[in-house]
Amino acid sequence: MSERMFRLDGRVAFVSGAAGHLGQAITRALLGAGAHVILNGRNAERLSAFRSSLADEGFAKTSIACFDMSDTPAVVSFVSGTHQLDVLVNNAITVAMGTIATSTGDDFAKAYDTGVRAAFEAMRAAEPLLRKSAGASVINIASMYGTVSPDPSVYGDSGLDSPPSYGPAKAALIQLTRYMACHWGPLGIRVNAIAPGPFPHETFQRAHPAFVERLAAKTPLKRIGRASEIGGVVTFLASEAASYITGAVLPVDGGWTAW
Repeated sequence: MSERMFRLDGRVAFVSGAAGHLGQAITRALLGAGAHVILNGRNAERLSAFRSSLADEGFAKTSIACFDMSDTPAVVSFVSGTHQLDVLVNNAITVAMGTIATSTGDDFAKAYDTGVRAAFEAMRAAEPLLRKSAGASVINIASMYGTVSPDPSVYGDSGLDSPPSYGPAKAALIQLTRYMACHWGPLGIRVNAIAPGPFPHETFQRAHPAFVERLAAKTPLKRIGRASEIGGVVTFLASEAASYITGAVLPVDGGWTAW
């Protein structure tokens, strides 16, 4: 019975940014739990390649929805042609790199538009389908930088600073998560967020090993995160095992924000 609580058989999940670093891990975890996963992204070729690799791994229950999540008409059009949706994972965001000196107002607008407004429009468009689901779950991928500031001593003069627009956008997504959870609770739709810590891509790790060591040293666990460690948390929040959890922000940061 305990194992069944974590299963997602018969459920349909939508993952934005599915072919990205964390998106791939999230997708594999949901598929492993039995869900059919709709892969969203802006690059059709990249999505097709990812879907093919999933098929090679034995994951056949996938489909592709190629469009930009910030294109609200495209989101609405897709949802209107969909008959079932049980899990919505808002993972996509577009952020321009920069520092306090170089960041612009447009950078903030883009981060908010793709990371907050797009998530809201996706939730609003999906509401009729989520209402029909038994155990509907929305999972917003936020960041530890939505609750704490980057530590300048970790970044130094590396030029790898988290841009000023990123954390504020993720903070807004966290607050939107709480708002939607409170308003949609009576509808039986749970809305939660995950706040990942340091999860640098493998190519980034190889290119900047000294910086990655500083990231790892900042956590009580003294290591960076593995992408699969995000996928498991998403699957938990999507499952019956989390049926009484809503409005929560789960840190998955190796203890970074516990100091």
